Amino acid sequence: MIIILKDGAQEKQIDELVKWLQGFDIKTNLVNGVQQRIIGLIGDTTKVDMESVQAKEIVEKVKRVQEPYKNANRRFHPDDSVIEVSGRKIGGGTLNVIAGPCSVETEEQIITTAIAVKEAGATMLRGGAFKPRTSPYAFQGLGYDGIKLLIEARKITGLPIVTEIMDLSHIDLFADVDVIQVDERNMQNFTLLKELGRSDKPILLKRGLSSTLEELLMSAEYIMAGGNQKVVFCERGIRTFEPKTRNTLDLSAVPLLKYHSHLPVVIDPSHATGIAALIEPMSLGAVAVGADALEIEVHNDPKNAWSDGAQSLTPAQFAEVMKKIKAQAEFSGRPIDEGK
Repeated sequence: MIIILKDGAQEKQIDELVKWLQGFDIKTNLVNGVQQRIIGLIGDTTKVDMESVQAKEIVEKVKRVQEPYKNANRRFHPDDSVIEVSGRKIGGGTLNVIAGPCSVETEEQIITTAIAVKEAGATMLRGGAFKPRTSPYAFQGLGYDGIKLLIEARKITGLPIVTEIMDLSHIDLFADVDVIQVDERNMQNFTLLKELGRSDKPILLKRGLSSTLEELLMSAEYIMAGGNQKVVFCERGIRTFEPKTRNTLDLSAVPLLKYHSHLPVVIDPSHATGIAALIEPMSLGAVAVGADALEIEVHNDPKNAWSDGAQSLTPAQFAEVMKKIKAQAEFSGRPIDEGK
């Protein structure tokens, strides 16, 4: 249920209304939007009589919300959320580009790549320290040593770092990470999501291989219900019958998620297609449909990458793609985020 307040509602009146509502053992969330002030009710609202609420002097309108997700719902939060990351803003009218290798391999590899993507215009650095792999024999990542190398790269470039968490037991190792990524395999690891809900770090939540947008929204709700409102969606391709690409990139997810939710949306064209040559057109398409950020894999030597070399751009290729992304972003009215 959401309660839309009248213009001019006094703080004392709002406080009295909130206390009355909390007497029904439900959670209230006051949202001060640009055009409206709204009180969102979360919990069992069946015992709240809509007519009694509507009769309150400061209430303009009362609506019941059928969707099971509340915190992530645009009806509860009409204005777009902007997630701040070390001076950068995901959402709010600018575009961020998160770039770097699939896996952190060596100090030379991550430092060289980080410097290159920074020079080309990337605004954040990605890199996998812990790597979920389909095969148990494939490279699983450097673990905490990989995080330490990312931190070193951040010291040199100033780029905030984004890396993936795989296990609840690793959470303390991410204390110095700027954005914690939850990959598609953990999108419905609800124990992990609940714990991340107690974190104060931005969470990049990737859509599962066969997950609906409703399921993605509910996964975000798990995090937000714990108190962490800093959630960013990431569409990284879904599994379909088409074998020509690694996955099928669902660009319609961007406007659909923005219609149903106030949270920012990122597109990962690298994992979506699995083909380096498709990163440019898919990135431009993502910017055109309103994506708030891109996550692109870049490796200083893709042919010898320890994982996902086929979907990684070289630094030179990335620099050329960035020129076109910048032009598309300017044309779309969302320039690249230059930070503070």
